[in-house]
Amino acid sequence: MAFVTDLLFVLGVGFFAASVRLFYQFFRFLRLRSSALLTWPGRRPPFYGLLLGMGAILGLLIVYKLVVLKLPPSGVFGEFMMLVYYGYALPLSLRIGRGFYEDGIWADGGFIPYSSIGGLTWREGEPLTLVLIYRMRAFARRLSVPQAHYGAARRLLRDKIAAHDIHFTGKTLDLGMHDERDDV
Repeated sequence: MAFVTDLLFVLGVGFFAASVRLFYQFFRFLRLRSSALLTWPGRRPPFYGLLLGMGAILGLLIVYKLVVLKLPPSGVFGEFMMLVYYGYALPLSLRIGRGFYEDGIWADGGFIPYSSIGGLTWREGEPLTLVLIYRMRAFARRLSVPQAHYGAARRLLRDKIAAHDIHFTGKTLDLGMHDERDDV
């Protein structure tokens, strides 16, 4: 039984960190939303209803452990952190508008300032995906773009590149003969 309690505590620490990250992203979105240029709601993850159902079941489990089993509040830490994640943080993160802002792009995994983008490419499947490559790290993020916003997104990227908000030069053998707007 001590193993299960310790495992739930470790899981609780992990869910606490994930929840803090999602709440931070949401509060950052609240500061940025006035500078939105082209946005759309985030896509719901597969089995979203099941995730919300897990949150409800965790709430009932917490009440059962506290009221019936008379456990101390520290005994339900893991379950409480899972409830916060599935019941509050995850649904709140779906309210973040994905898309283009004055200072950067809100991809599916978080916000990327234009100055941090070193490359981009489109994957024209279903769904349409803009792949954003970081300038200084070997890391990429993706942004699923609805078909209705595809043309506007390409125009907006072209304008940001023309305004040098997104800058691709500085690579080896750059002879100044390359028009960066063609990279979109």
